[in-house]
Amino acid sequence: MTQTSPAPSALQPRRVLYHHRTQGKAVEGVHIRGITDALRAEGIPVDVISLPGADPYASPKAMSPTRQARPWMKLVAKLPEPLFELAELGYNLVAGWRLRRYLNAHPDVDMIYERYSLFMAITVLIGRARGIPVILEINDSASVERVRALFFLKMAMAIERWTLSRCAGLVFVSGNFRDRVQQVHGVPLAPAIVSHNAANIDKFSFTPEQRAAARAKWGLEGHVVCGYLGAFLPWHAIDQFVMAAAESLKAQPNLKLLLVGDGITFEAMQTFIKAQGLERQVVMTGRVAHDEVPGLLAAMDMAVLPSAGDYTSPVKLFEFMACGIAPVAPDLAPIREVLKEDQTGWMFQSGDMKAAVAMVARRSQEPEELKRVGGAARDYIAHERQWRHNIVDLLALFQRVRPTR
Repeated sequence: MTQTSPAPSALQPRRVLYHHRTQGKAVEGVHIRGITDALRAEGIPVDVISLPGADPYASPKAMSPTRQARPWMKLVAKLPEPLFELAELGYNLVAGWRLRRYLNAHPDVDMIYERYSLFMAITVLIGRARGIPVILEINDSASVERVRALFFLKMAMAIERWTLSRCAGLVFVSGNFRDRVQQVHGVPLAPAIVSHNAANIDKFSFTPEQRAAARAKWGLEGHVVCGYLGAFLPWHAIDQFVMAAAESLKAQPNLKLLLVGDGITFEAMQTFIKAQGLERQVVMTGRVAHDEVPGLLAAMDMAVLPSAGDYTSPVKLFEFMACGIAPVAPDLAPIREVLKEDQTGWMFQSGDMKAAVAMVARRSQEPEELKRVGGAARDYIAHERQWRHNIVDLLALFQRVRPTR
């Protein structure tokens, strides 16, 4: 898709191609749209080449995180691991053909920005051949623990080492991840920056009337509301949190949980909540479109992030903060990079659900503290962590690595 925009300055790329091999939905889509929209707001034309059938501007925004965007993707995902990885490797041929065709039609492209995927090397090869800097955004690595263990691990590591050292620049989502990848590969990588996720304040703002309407819709009036937003997956641990919180909730009738999303553990959680007689205290909305999220966030007083990856930058954390919602999150290194204890949120020892429950229970009794910390969190996002801040850093990196025109 092509965006018509005012001509950029001589210090900016004339046109950017954003290339990715994701399904473009859920958090992936949020991040892709955040970067492309912010570039376009700077007057830089951006085109997006997606996995066929996975345009982040067209994919179903309310899709379950465990559902494939297209039927053929479901078939590929069910392949045995060796065949699945060979399919990923083979996609270089498809991507190469599509990239060359696009670049032949758009000679004004000055930068290719790619969301890095395992086994993908063709973009860097083409960029080097054509003298176009390729900047990779690193959200994944062959070095991290995976739900599906890599079968061709050595090949994945070798391709990744070559790609990350031969591209023009790297954008890591956390400093911890940058250091980890550098240490694992043990070779000089391309120039790199750290650019945590973000959230635009204007998309996460609401009036008192909207808050009142949301709380009335979900039966939350007169209660302190702790929210959760995201996938209901085992590694996100929202099911573990709810199970650990059952007795605490019964002892605190003023506290309600508002859980937004769905996934593998959704039905088991519903069954548990019903068995515990907590249907009135634990509200589960099910799957919602991303556009509905701000309205649901408006109903919350605080939010919990029970678990997160030890190298990732969770988008939901920034959306909580953008809404002025005080977050409670695990004390993982990437979260410590953006959250200031007792200033913009609170942290508990990662993996300790009892500590997470105790923190939520304690803070739910301190409404003024919730307002203070929530306000400070929103100020932090407004001044440092909107998507335009990511673009400022990206364009500075582009200036460092771009060839002389």
